[in-house]
Amino acid sequence: MLRTMTETKSSETIKLVLTLSCPDRPGIVHAVSGMVSGAGGNIIQSAQFADSDTGLFFMRVEMDVPSVHDINARVEALAADFKMAWDLDQIGRALRTVIMVSKEGHCLSDLLYRVRDHSIPIDVKAVVGNHPDLAPIATFYQVPFILVPVTKDNKPEAERQLLDLVAAEKVELVVLARYMQILSDKLCRQMSGRIINIHHSFLPSFKGAKPYDQAHDRGVKLIGATAHYVTADLDEGPIIEQDVSRVDHTFTAIDMRKQGQDVERRVLAQAVKWHAEHRVLMNGNRTVIFH
Repeated sequence: MLRTMTETKSSETIKLVLTLSCPDRPGIVHAVSGMVSGAGGNIIQSAQFADSDTGLFFMRVEMDVPSVHDINARVEALAADFKMAWDLDQIGRALRTVIMVSKEGHCLSDLLYRVRDHSIPIDVKAVVGNHPDLAPIATFYQVPFILVPVTKDNKPEAERQLLDLVAAEKVELVVLARYMQILSDKLCRQMSGRIINIHHSFLPSFKGAKPYDQAHDRGVKLIGATAHYVTADLDEGPIIEQDVSRVDHTFTAIDMRKQGQDVERRVLAQAVKWHAEHRVLMNGNRTVIFH
């Protein structure tokens, strides 16, 4: 898939990133290299992985090329030969993003700070909250805050408002930054691979509600956080990033929650950054991450 990009002047080159996956077979790297060279381009960086379990091949290539449309046509031809799923985008282009929140603001504050600091290439078009509590944070960072209350009775209408926003702003990524609502199966399917959630446990342990309380009840010595793509199965989407922090018998559930917030911030920010930099490729219910 070719993203929206600006063609350069004839004397300039444009830096692009190509990601692809296809059935593994000999000659893929040679074919990709030849395609870039044939377009008058130069490979800046390349990484690949062949999964012996699934028989699939994955590749990420950064390149300098003189023409977007020429390389796009060449990728399309190559993809047809190798049965590739692919994506082509300009390096560093900020993905149009919506962040969804409830009442806890630590992940939202961290993401918006990193965006302002230019350390994550996303363009936050709006913060959507089902409670008004975090509107001041969005206002501080000069991002529109949209209040969409969610109840059992109005949930379909609330999700319709989200999809209308996604269409109007051409949103490419939705980040659930401690958004405490379960999305419908229909919405998950419609935005497959474009919604990232942060769950406050080291999945697959302690799925669902109140994971710190569950962890405390079990007397764990490590607590963690998991960033994953959202699917119709609660907290079971492909995992992008995880991290842990050590605790001991003196920690209450509240202590765990406070310490875990820092892990949540780091894990979500890293996952969003990797996604925005086109470093994450889907491999069934797993992911391939090119660091």
